[in-house]
Amino acid sequence: MLLPPAQLTTSTPPEHLFGRAGPLAMEVGFGDGWFLADLARAHPAWNLLGAEVSVGSVTRAFKRMRREGLANVRLYLGHARFVVRNVLPRHSLHRVYVNFPDPWPKKRHHERRLLRAPFFRLLSTRLESGGALLLTTDHAAYFDFALAEARATGLFAVERRPPPPATLRTKYARKWRAQDLAIHHAVFTKTTEAGDPFAPTVETHEAMHHAILEGALPPIETFEKIVHRFKGGHVIVLEAFRAVGEAGLVFVVRIEEEDLTQEVLVEARPTRKAQAGVFVGIKPFGQPLATRGTKEAVRAVAAWLQGRGMTLAGRFF
Repeated sequence: MLLPPAQLTTSTPPEHLFGRAGPLAMEVGFGDGWFLADLARAHPAWNLLGAEVSVGSVTRAFKRMRREGLANVRLYLGHARFVVRNVLPRHSLHRVYVNFPDPWPKKRHHERRLLRAPFFRLLSTRLESGGALLLTTDHAAYFDFALAEARATGLFAVERRPPPPATLRTKYARKWRAQDLAIHHAVFTKTTEAGDPFAPTVETHEAMHHAILEGALPPIETFEKIVHRFKGGHVIVLEAFRAVGEAGLVFVVRIEEEDLTQEVLVEARPTRKAQAGVFVGIKPFGQPLATRGTKEAVRAVAAWLQGRGMTLAGRFF
């Protein structure tokens, strides 16, 4: 029910995630999971995918789905934009529900809002013909902003409607209505789609990014943090150490890319074949996803080792 990282690629059709075919609907920011559970009960033939960035919310929703025996729901801990681009094939989505999203009210934070023109363009390629996004919010400014952004793309018909009854029973709806705040609702129906196919950013390889270096691994007495920037994100090599009883080095790395943050381990170890050099690559611990960021993590560590006398013999990044 909770999607593991290894399944987060478009090479796995959605029906394989659910073990059956069916209309695919997604809720973005499902909170405690009440609305998603209600949707699952109301549409048992649908396959439902929820994306949420809060660990606590995912935990509570997971317990709810398990307690209620809702087998047609899958949950993802992370950003919805990542799921839409990297998990969902083109034309696979039937409905998307966005209930009371974070409005990011400060102007300098508007680029963090989900419902911006770039997301609507991406979503248009993942929705089926006539598919729709349904937005419910108490924040009038964000509501008007989302409507303007969608209309600017020319890809959606936008219609204001009364909020659905089920949406008004959610925790946030009850909270805002108790404060006499208006609830706004709109349906964004796909009419055409963007020309950009929006290829996934997660890469598929038989082997994770790696490099081969020649020379002796340097001793580790002190280590200063490395920050390596690249288009679309940055890599921070936080620390390096020599594993107990091992000949190699281990580097703790944080990778921050658009809509995806990974903490990985990069190892530098002598290869098992004599005279074959030193292998530098991502350890499989934690099932890391192969992205531009993992490639740059290997590049950053390899460059650090080259700066200490080693030479690059070959690379796979």
